[in-house]
Amino acid sequence: MVRAVTAHMNDDHAEDTLLICRALGGVPGASAARMTGLDGVAGEYAAEVGGEEVAVRIPWSQPLTERAEIRREVVRMYREACERLGVEPHAEH
Repeated sequence: MVRAVTAHMNDDHAEDTLLICRALGGVPGASAARMTGLDGVAGEYAAEVGGEEVAVRIPWSQPLTERAEIRREVVRMYREACERLGVEPHAEH
């Protein structure tokens, strides 16, 4: 399940992942980011900052226990990231 989620995020939502890491992960200067894992309390990412890869762990707003909750939480994080960065969110989110 983790592999499916990370593959989907990295293949289909790379820009969204970058926005999430910049706004919520404490790496505002990141030039790229990918999701590397997740658990019930946080998503894990690798962000490129100044040519170096930095591990980033961003807690969920609440513990997640079901797969369906992951999508809702990532969409929430994406919308929050857009709001913080002053970016217009994609229509499908």
